[in-house]
Amino acid sequence: MSRRHIFTERQRAALFDLPTDELSLLKFYTLGDDDLENIRQRRRPENRIGFALQLCALRYPGRALAPGEMIPREVLSFVGAQLGVPADALLTYATRRQTRQQHMDTLREIYGYKGSFAGGGGILR
Repeated sequence: MSRRHIFTERQRAALFDLPTDELSLLKFYTLGDDDLENIRQRRRPENRIGFALQLCALRYPGRALAPGEMIPREVLSFVGAQLGVPADALLTYATRRQTRQQHMDTLREIYGYKGSFAGGGGILR
């Protein structure tokens, strides 16, 4: 039985891909003082950048990052520069599955997100 697709690949990309243009990065991924304070509570650089990227993806496009998802270079550079963390620190993020889950739980608690994050699922706020 074939699977029906509601959206075309292009429509899906427009809805769910992380932004890479400068205007969108500035608009959606500029971290505020409160964000930076919450992010800096993570001990290691890989956890700070991973936590920040999860927060950014939840805000826009409104989804959790999937384990092993390829993050665009532009996003890594933009977020990493705000944190003073090199982009390659992400390579060792969430080697323990529990780390990713703990970060998602913390983001829910701090920012009031509700919903299922399993498998990159949707969120509500």
